[in-house]
Amino acid sequence: MTLRFVWEPWLVATVLVVLGGVCAWALLRDPAHRARWWRRLGLVLATVAIGATPAVVAETTEVTSRLALFIVVDRTGSMAAEDWDGGRPRLDGVRADVVALTEAFPGARYSVIGFDSQAVRQLPLTTDARAVVAWADTLHQEPTTSSTGSSLDRPVGLLGSVLTSAAERSPQDVRLVFLLADGEDTAQSTGPGIEGYRELRPLVDGGAVLGYGTAAGAPMRSWNGTTNPNQPYIVDRSQPGDPVAISRIDEANLRAAADALGVPYLHRATPGGLEALAAGVEAETVIEDGRATANVYRDLYWPFAWAAVVLLAWEAFEQVAALRQLRGIRARPS
Repeated sequence: MTLRFVWEPWLVATVLVVLGGVCAWALLRDPAHRARWWRRLGLVLATVAIGATPAVVAETTEVTSRLALFIVVDRTGSMAAEDWDGGRPRLDGVRADVVALTEAFPGARYSVIGFDSQAVRQLPLTTDARAVVAWADTLHQEPTTSSTGSSLDRPVGLLGSVLTSAAERSPQDVRLVFLLADGEDTAQSTGPGIEGYRELRPLVDGGAVLGYGTAAGAPMRSWNGTTNPNQPYIVDRSQPGDPVAISRIDEANLRAAADALGVPYLHRATPGGLEALAAGVEAETVIEDGRATANVYRDLYWPFAWAAVVLLAWEAFEQVAALRQLRGIRARPS
């Protein structure tokens, strides 16, 4: 048996500790209504079980693709710099390449991590390539007012956690990591540094680091959450006169990250050309690793869902009865 967590583990733990603690405290402090609090504690435990989602292996089966793609995307303000494909924003290139990756690896599972001031898992592993394309279509830079600068090592911790979890749940999968960024470092990093990617190398079977931008650099428009395409350019307030800020690609950082992960580095200046990354990857890697099967899990949350429904109905019935009794008392003549 395993836990698949449809909720984040921290949220499951919070519900258990906070609400479970309240019910346990009430059981000790309110002995006259223990049945009521036992029922509520049961509801909390059923909810926690649903969030944790216990599952068992239903079967081990052959699958068309055992590839799992982990796409890590830089969303910092510098990715709005207009030096991709003749003056378009770098994020336009990222959008095109994310879609191209789903087309180059059809039938795979995909997960997306975005990072700006912090790293966030945008999509858990899914076989739905359309969800990835939809995410790419709505991709935008972070709000300029909340920017804390760029740091290429920012997603290391979350990526490591996601890869470790994926390896534990489906060790037969072939895991490919694609890091899409400009490599610029403008923030004081408190993370592990680019060498932190080296610790993830045993969990990575392939992939690439894709770099965006030019050595000459380009200005970046700000973004405040609206669809206005004519936002003012970001300025460099550290310089006299607040000139328009220029962002430049840092290929040394990108190559270092690629070396740490053990994957190639590709500079992306125009769309297309990612097909070569997929050529023979699945067949050759699967044959080499001998990974020929995948586990199919059966979720076992439904008994807990039914228990929660019954307990909720019981709670609602008692609350309605108590309300009617209270109204009856108030309606009696004094």
